[in-house]
Amino acid sequence: MRLRWLAIAATAATLAAGMLPGAAGAQPAPSAGMEHLSSEERAIVQRNFEHWQRLTEQERQRALERYRYWRSLSPEERHVARENFHRFRQLPPPERQRLLEELQRWAELPPARRQELQEAYDRFQRLPLERRSRILQHWQQFQQLDPAERERIVRNWERWRNMTPAERAEARERIRQYREHRLRDR
Repeated sequence: MRLRWLAIAATAATLAAGMLPGAAGAQPAPSAGMEHLSSEERAIVQRNFEHWQRLTEQERQRALERYRYWRSLSPEERHVARENFHRFRQLPPPERQRLLEELQRWAELPPARRQELQEAYDRFQRLPLERRSRILQHWQQFQQLDPAERERIVRNWERWRNMTPAERAEARERIRQYREHRLRDR
């Protein structure tokens, strides 16, 4: 869900920048650099010409990419994006700032890492609802731990991830034996 929010926030940023249909602006004649735009894109640039002129070439390219992405959305997806943008605007400023910072961190990730995270999110979404709820409950419990305990758990997890399958099997067996021994001693 967080990744979807980030995508919606990117769309919201485009809306806020005034580069989507409906934004007002000056009505100048076409200028150099607009010949590669479609007629629809040129019309939008002309409606927002003062803003367009203030953008760097890189910002213009980004605005075009966002606009083209917006146009590729289905009407339902656009409706959801508008609703999310409205909800975003209703958030307290600190929460909006936090979301924008998360969006910035997401944008700065290498594409391979973004893809990895998106795939993990997609896998999570495919889990049965009960399993997802349990995972979220455990995550919330983890977040409630004091920092030293969280760090200990993270170190153990990293150590587990670095084990070979044989080492993991051996560790599982030791844990199983330890639990059996504890149960017998009770």
